[in-house]
Amino acid sequence: MSEVDNVEAIREDDVCEGAETGVSARREGPGAPDAGGWAAMAERLHPGASARPPLSRVPSRSYAHVKRVLDVALSLAAIAALSPVLLACAVAVKATSPGPVLFRQERWGRAGSRFECLKFRTMLVEAPPDLPAQDFAGKAAFMTPVGPFLRKWSLDELPQLANILKGDMSVVGPRPVIVRERRLAELRAPLNADAVRPGLTGWAQVNGRNLVSDEEKAFLDGEYAASMSLLFDAKVLARTVAVVLSRRGVDREDAGEGAGE
Repeated sequence: MSEVDNVEAIREDDVCEGAETGVSARREGPGAPDAGGWAAMAERLHPGASARPPLSRVPSRSYAHVKRVLDVALSLAAIAALSPVLLACAVAVKATSPGPVLFRQERWGRAGSRFECLKFRTMLVEAPPDLPAQDFAGKAAFMTPVGPFLRKWSLDELPQLANILKGDMSVVGPRPVIVRERRLAELRAPLNADAVRPGLTGWAQVNGRNLVSDEEKAFLDGEYAASMSLLFDAKVLARTVAVVLSRRGVDREDAGEGAGE
């Protein structure tokens, strides 16, 4: 089932379409702001810029098919081009701390499904698993020798190229939420951010990453779901390069081994 099919299935049950405007009524969720709250958040996140409100449209089916083809092509190209980097990261992880090279963690996928998200292990095997960043204290003591470097440059996320090939993820989309972090998942659901494949990078990641609140992150993820297009995806990818190089938002990065943005 494509991203478009999922969005339309969710809307059929939970969203009333506007007869003339084509703008959908938002499904309320726990702690979800009202319309005025979303408008104020949009102005705070995008000062002086117009922003497409969440649930304002459904992307075309052709876009979903082309997006999947590009996901496969880009991930294959990235694996080939970055194979020396992937090998170096794997060797560094294995040589500097006991335990597996990869960290595997169950996360929310598309439309309420779950999948095993892959990362290079950046924390010791004794680290408490699956803790959101705000619940993890003293994470520095659990970091592997190469962990801070891998996270600093987002190299720990590269194994997710395999998740993209498998179809669990996309290159661009809302970041996958760990199963235990229910609040963010519940905030995103009314905005249909859970109706598309989670991404290696996303709109929230290039607009503050972990420096934004859960409400703001949910809004940005919903905004992406309403704005999906090849041009918008290209915009997110271009901004991702700048964000990674600047390392903005990394300080509050995942705790509890990939507990997740």
